[in-house]
Amino acid sequence: MFYLCDIISFDIYYTFAQTFGMISLLSTVLQYDSIQPRTDCPTSCGNVTIPFPFGVEIGCFAKPDLYLACIPGTTAGLPVPELTNRMVVTDISIDDGILHVRDVSEQDDFTFGDSDSTLYALSGKWGMVQWAIDNMACEHAKLNKSDYRCFSSHSDCLDVTDDGTLKHLGYRCKCSSGFEGNPYIKDGCTDTNECLQPDKFICNGICHNKYGSYTCISNVLLGVVIGLSSGGGILFLSAIVAILHRRWNRVIQKRLRKRYFRKNKGILLEQLISSDNTASDGTKIFSLEELQKATDNFDHSRVVGRGGHGTVYKGILTDQRVVAIKKSTLAVISEIEQFLNEVSILSQINHRNVVKLHGCCLESEIPLLVYEFVSNGTLYDLLHREKDGCLLPLSWEERLRISTEIAGALTYLHSEASVSILHRDVKCMNVLLNDSCTAKVSDFGASRLIPIDQTHLFTAVQGTFGYLDPEYYHTGQLNEKSDVYSFGVILVELLTRRKPIIQNEHGEKQNLSNYFLWAMRERPVEEIVDTQILEEETEEGILCIARLAEECLSLTRVERPTMKDVEMRLQLLTGRRVALRARRDEVAWPRCETQEDDGHGCVVSMVGQHGSRQYSQEQEFMSSVRVPR
Repeated sequence: MFYLCDIISFDIYYTFAQTFGMISLLSTVLQYDSIQPRTDCPTSCGNVTIPFPFGVEIGCFAKPDLYLACIPGTTAGLPVPELTNRMVVTDISIDDGILHVRDVSEQDDFTFGDSDSTLYALSGKWGMVQWAIDNMACEHAKLNKSDYRCFSSHSDCLDVTDDGTLKHLGYRCKCSSGFEGNPYIKDGCTDTNECLQPDKFICNGICHNKYGSYTCISNVLLGVVIGLSSGGGILFLSAIVAILHRRWNRVIQKRLRKRYFRKNKGILLEQLISSDNTASDGTKIFSLEELQKATDNFDHSRVVGRGGHGTVYKGILTDQRVVAIKKSTLAVISEIEQFLNEVSILSQINHRNVVKLHGCCLESEIPLLVYEFVSNGTLYDLLHREKDGCLLPLSWEERLRISTEIAGALTYLHSEASVSILHRDVKCMNVLLNDSCTAKVSDFGASRLIPIDQTHLFTAVQGTFGYLDPEYYHTGQLNEKSDVYSFGVILVELLTRRKPIIQNEHGEKQNLSNYFLWAMRERPVEEIVDTQILEEETEEGILCIARLAEECLSLTRVERPTMKDVEMRLQLLTGRRVALRARRDEVAWPRCETQEDDGHGCVVSMVGQHGSRQYSQEQEFMSSVRVPR
């Protein structure tokens, strides 16, 4: 292997220049260093490309030692660049720092240069010359900013050593990985598009060029990416469609609510409530959104009761009031004008034994009613539901109080409202109990209004079997005595603690009312009533209630008392029990001054015309002072 010495000496340059008649050029070259080439520098000599820092003219090379003479060829062919008088350059590689040369003199051994010149040395085999831009190491060259030759950004400095002796020769520049071009020219290193060089940058898939690098996505990964992208696109489109659909539904729902509000005469009801000061204080027209929020969109877990007239949900309003929201069936609300009348009347009811109406909602197809929530179940639960296989104890005093409260509520509805309200579905399931077991009559879904100047209404028969007035069932005529009959069934339930439909001695189903009327004629009262009350009340007191229930269950309406009569008689019995307890059994029960005595000292009055009771002035006063107003 041959090595070229460190530098081309001035004598060799001089001889070279003298030979070719370039003495004047030599003096100029030795004084000229180009930091950057001229814009009009030749870029080739013959078939050889001449990149900076090499050049064939003044101002086109970086160092005098990098000057190449472009001389005519030995034949009539193209000119060739010559490094020395005996070395012709056939190719220049900036990236590898190699000159490919041809020795014209075919000399086996030669050296040139001195230690102060830009370095050249043979590398590998003959014909390849390793070159450096300067004879400094990279760490020192970088400190000399004025003479550092790696001008381009994204370029690196590489130390050059002799392959054989490992002697340091200098440094050269190279574009950083991912970039290509000339690092000796400002902004000479540009991004390499690896995807356009598949033979050099192998990619078994889809190639994507990046600034300074590239990515290669395999076909499998590409399929996954395409799948995920497609799936993500579908999900995105689905989300957009869902959002648009939801917004469209909201617009449709808003329009429907407005239409239902107008159809349900919401504007008229607003005027009725606003014109009635007593109603507007406690009655409100709720929006459907409020009630949906209060009931978790009418969730099944919020259902607290189901009946023939609808479903009742427990709701919590934004002001933390707990309410019962009744969602009626379509068959019940058939005439919206009548519903509005009921709401306007019920909104004025203020009785401690009637469930209070807070308001309604008219934005749904079927209007919703909002009542106060009564938390302790129904009278039916108290009478008939077992706990641990046993019925809950219920004293005679509690039974008498509950029956009196129910009678007071029905009396209020029948006779103290501006228009009589017929409940039409009085039963134990529609008597709610609060935490203190106070009775509250509820569920006015079947109720009807009757003007004072009318005695009855003709309606489609509606009610609950076991409580239904037989005369109303057969004639369709509804009046206040129908509620009296139903109340009589409740009295019998309180007395016997048996359900309204029972199984008789023959295994047949029978109405409790029919059984009770038969038993009152055929059996002693102690065999009919609940054994618990026999221990707490005298036979005379029990018989008084039994006779009252018997009158309420009369098959003929004119023989039934009014609810006002029933309430007063129950209050008289309650008052006398209190008086007897106060006197500690020292005063006997006074007999009723009636036209007929049942032989037991019971409060019984004769039925006058139209079923009313006739009392003395003293008795009327005593009973009336206990009626709630």
